[in-house]
Amino acid sequence: MSGFSPELIDYLEGKISFEEFERRREERKSREKDGENASAEENTEDAEAPSSSRKASGKSQSQDETDGETSDGVSKSVHRVFASMLGENEEEEEDEEEEEEEEEEEETTEQPTAGDVFVLEMVLNRETKKMMKEKRPRSKLPRALRGLMGEANIRFARGEREEAILMCMEIIRQAPLAHEPFSTLAMIYEDQGDMEKSLQFELIAAHLNPSDTEEWVRLAEMSLEQDNIKQAVFCYTKALKYDASNVRYLWERSSLYEQLGEHKMAMDGYRRILNLLSPSDGERFMQLARDMAKSYYEANDVTSAIEIIEEAFTKHQSLVSMEDVNIAAELYISSKQYDKALAVITDFAGIVLEKKASEKSATEEKKDTGAVVETQENQEAETKDQSHPVAEPSAAAVEKVSCCIPEGVPIDITVKLMVCLVHLNILEPLNPLLTTLVEQNPEEMGDLYLDVAEAFLDVGEYNSALPLLSSLVCSERYNLAVVWLRHAECLKALGHMERAAESYAKVVDLAPLHLDARISLSTLQQQLGRPEKALEALEPMYDPDTLAQDANAAQQELKLLLHRSTLLYSQGKMYGYIDTLLTMLAMLLKVAMSRAQVCLISSSKSGERHLYLIKVSRDKISDNDDQETANCDAKAIFAVLTSVLTKDDWWNLLLKAIYSLCDLSRYKEAELLVDSSLEYYSFYDDRQKRKELEYFGLSAAILDKNFRKAYNYIRIMVMENVNKPQLWNIFNQVTMQSQDVRHHRFCLRLMLKNPDNHALCVLNGHNAFVSGSFKHALGQYVQAFRANPDEPLYSLCIGLTFIHMASQKYVLKRHALLVQHGSV
Repeated sequence: MSGFSPELIDYLEGKISFEEFERRREERKSREKDGENASAEENTEDAEAPSSSRKASGKSQSQDETDGETSDGVSKSVHRVFASMLGENEEEEEDEEEEEEEEEEEETTEQPTAGDVFVLEMVLNRETKKMMKEKRPRSKLPRALRGLMGEANIRFARGEREEAILMCMEIIRQAPLAHEPFSTLAMIYEDQGDMEKSLQFELIAAHLNPSDTEEWVRLAEMSLEQDNIKQAVFCYTKALKYDASNVRYLWERSSLYEQLGEHKMAMDGYRRILNLLSPSDGERFMQLARDMAKSYYEANDVTSAIEIIEEAFTKHQSLVSMEDVNIAAELYISSKQYDKALAVITDFAGIVLEKKASEKSATEEKKDTGAVVETQENQEAETKDQSHPVAEPSAAAVEKVSCCIPEGVPIDITVKLMVCLVHLNILEPLNPLLTTLVEQNPEEMGDLYLDVAEAFLDVGEYNSALPLLSSLVCSERYNLAVVWLRHAECLKALGHMERAAESYAKVVDLAPLHLDARISLSTLQQQLGRPEKALEALEPMYDPDTLAQDANAAQQELKLLLHRSTLLYSQGKMYGYIDTLLTMLAMLLKVAMSRAQVCLISSSKSGERHLYLIKVSRDKISDNDDQETANCDAKAIFAVLTSVLTKDDWWNLLLKAIYSLCDLSRYKEAELLVDSSLEYYSFYDDRQKRKELEYFGLSAAILDKNFRKAYNYIRIMVMENVNKPQLWNIFNQVTMQSQDVRHHRFCLRLMLKNPDNHALCVLNGHNAFVSGSFKHALGQYVQAFRANPDEPLYSLCIGLTFIHMASQKYVLKRHALLVQHGSV
């Protein structure tokens, strides 16, 4: 297979798909086309080769016919091809070809050499390139190889599959653009039961002969049998390229697109079908338009659904059914185009609206017996004259609207008519329509009850909506959370707080994860003077494992905790307030807490169960959490959390938690919270926030009497601000309490960098004095005294140093030291 193209080898070995094979092949063809002009001269020189090869072929000697190869290692099949090619180049007429064949039979003693075979392949290559340039469809199998192709087919018919496969492979090597050997190989592998390989060869054959649309359709069906929907779509696309107006192909491909979830491509195909349907196919047009409108509506593309249904109504008005009217009205109502929905209902459902003006302002000529809606000017006048949207209009603008609904109109359309009238503020004809609606059983027509009730709620007609909602919540089938929520909102708007709280409680029972219902219930309970029940309504909704994996759950829980923390703080329950703050911060600082080896636990050590921060070992953290998974989940959750609260909001939340912990003397937890926050990159990268956190950590460590940790904080601070006396005072207090001598070397090293620093000079003197290095201490004190001779402390330190030096057991000139002490 060394003569095959690389993409063909990869495809036959199953390494690439057919679409990838086609793409690579097209790229290779374009590269060959670019280099075709550069190789034109070489092709011209090769054209003279056959005559020389014919002379050379006459000198070779034949061997026994039973041998598989000639003396030059050339197979007999190739030899026969070479002989047939020579005959083709010499004669063009059929009679002359027969004479040439007779001459070749007489010259059987002459055999081609290896060089002649190379020349033959060059000729075949030129013929293949010429066929590629030809526009008219024809077989791309050279005449020289047709005999071998026929022999392969005969071998296959005789059952000699291996020989037939070898022949086909030889033909493919010399004429890779011919589709016949691929088709034969497909039949061979299909006969062997290898359907996958058969389909591969069949696809290549169809690609080489793309104008055969029926073959593409057959391949699409074969691909579907192997559950390869994408390949089937590709085959139908190829078939449509040569038969673009075939409705069946378009329908099948669009159906496959729907199975793949590519809604847009499927709808584009259906649109092409609509354009191809003739006017006589009205029923088919309307059915397809209905299905497309429903599909668009389910995909939340209401605009496209309206376009389709309007096109159907325009082209086939006589075929519009009540179902079509219902669909169109639903689409218009969902897009809040109530005037158009009303027009469709009155035009196609036979419903008549009559508007009669009052005796003072109108005559009989102004009666409208058709489908008439109040004009915009009258609506504006009513709005200006009314303080309430449903108040009675003034006498000069009173217009009575009556509604006539013929028998046979479905109740669904009647309800949509009511919805349109409510939103258009045409309330006169609603009373008889409402009477008709409430006569229906809410167990069967509950969705229609809810549609009308929601329309009343949208325009503020709560008194009209309440009876409908009350009927629904008392039913068995529509005793749902969404209905109870509407019922609670209606009661709350009417001021019935007690009943509204009961309805909201029912919503929480039926839908425990409904955040808005919980918040509304908590607010009502707080207003009714029930703080404990208000807190119960804001209990956590999700467990910690769910919060660690589900970003949406974390978002909902965070909103709930924000309301709960505000409520707890207003009630003065600081322990519960801190619990909510720590829970929210743990959601944000999950990875940072892991790096800081900090864990949030629940404990009842204070008598009540609350949350506490503790330090844990690295081994426990690595055992409990998979770090890579935790990091991935934390990134997704972080994006959601920052959409609820900004970076500054989180910072303020952190400060509140630190202050609250310190107020309750929980300094150790304040330290751990600061450590975790410093591991959080968003805070650490902000220099101002990082400095503030370090000061918080220093204060918490000192209050917790953790002076070793406080030393780590103050050490960095004095290095950055070496001339600040306040920091040196804190440094001195920390080192005095820590009972540690680590700071001695630190002060000496820092003194080398800052030799003129007064505080360092005194501190180094003290350190040397405590260590017994009195001479070194004396030197530091004298330096400090020279800088500030009016400071009595330095004189005292110098005098004490002389006394200690004179009090040593082994000392020279003790008297001189005492005299110097007296002079100080």
